[in-house]
Amino acid sequence: MIGAVSPQILEILRRRVRSNGAEPLITYYDLSSGERTELSAISFRNWVDKTSNLMVDEYGVEPGDVVALPLAVEAPGHWVTFVWAAACWQVGAVAALTGSAAAPALRVLGPTQLHGLSPADLADAGRTELLACSLHPLGLGFSQPLPSPLVDYSLEVRSQPDIHAAIPVDDDVTAWRDADRELSQRELTEVDSGPAAQRVLVETSDPWTTIRAGLLVPLLSGGSAVVVTGADQHRLDKIKIDERVTVAG
Repeated sequence: MIGAVSPQILEILRRRVRSNGAEPLITYYDLSSGERTELSAISFRNWVDKTSNLMVDEYGVEPGDVVALPLAVEAPGHWVTFVWAAACWQVGAVAALTGSAAAPALRVLGPTQLHGLSPADLADAGRTELLACSLHPLGLGFSQPLPSPLVDYSLEVRSQPDIHAAIPVDDDVTAWRDADRELSQRELTEVDSGPAAQRVLVETSDPWTTIRAGLLVPLLSGGSAVVVTGADQHRLDKIKIDERVTVAG
């Protein structure tokens, strides 16, 4: 039974698209590679909707299902990680960093995590689909085909429709789970977002702290985030000036 539904994160994103969709929402820097990727609210929602359609139409993910996100451990600040978290919330799935009694519906990996897969991991793919994210700056897939049963997320997601027909999700459905916290859909909207409409610099740390500061806070406050992976104070200072950062997160 669907309970009372208050404005949730994806409804807040849709409002942002309608009111100020072309302005930057997330700007991602990787100081080690020189990558800079900027997503407007429109672009971000497009990726989220495509990913939601992939989850529901191709893999049958339903509200309450668990989606394991090792990707968030490898690349907590990457924009693709933010897309996966938001897509989980849109379809009512649990974005999980820790295990659960039931096998997850999907397991989403980063590129370096593919090397750590055991034969047991691959054998278990009948119950848990394995999707791999290349983290290419332009959203492209891996340069070589992946061995079965691994699925290249970037290749699969591009063919999905641009609009996802979302259904209401109960506010009390679990949205995020890690070793330290379990948060519902409602609780995602109750995090402290600080002053309105700030452009915040976010230095990558643990998954929840990074996703909270780099995705939830900009959506809830009407601001934007500049998310930086890599430590280089001189370049950070330059980024603050170039990106007109107003708050150092």
